Amino acid sequence: MTARELSSELVRCLLREQFPQWAGEPVCPVEVQGWDNRTFRVGDTLSVRLPSAEGYAAAVAEEQRWLPVLAPQLPVPIPVPLAEGQPGCGFPWPWSVYGWLPGHPPGLVGSPTPSGSPPRWRLSLRLFRVATPRQGRLQGCTTGGEAGR
Repeated sequence: MTARELSSELVRCLLREQFPQWAGEPVCPVEVQGWDNRTFRVGDTLSVRLPSAEGYAAAVAEEQRWLPVLAPQLPVPIPVPLAEGQPGCGFPWPWSVYGWLPGHPPGLVGSPTPSGSPPRWRLSLRLFRVATPRQGRLQGCTTGGEAGR
């Protein structure tokens, strides 16, 4: 399945089949997409993340397992999975429904502050790395472009 095939219509189909309580919500792709997943906003309070290639599908189980464990230990909010979807509607891999976090992606807010100090998100990322227990770091997940090629 190509990234182009990961569409709002696919998300609507998956929600209708597996999570009908959310099927009536509007669905639209988020403005800034990653390489590993395609993210869609669902209504005002949810998001759906679909792995963009088979090599990224294993990360769904890791995120489902670890994000709820890590969330209360971190200094910044992170998305917490609300449901794990299964293959369906022609989509061959597991996928996730998350709560929506308002704000902007860190890369869009990356300039130094007027005082010249690093932006707040950089400090938060550093604190995230410190707060993440070694055994809780995602193991065996392929990131970047390799799995999608």
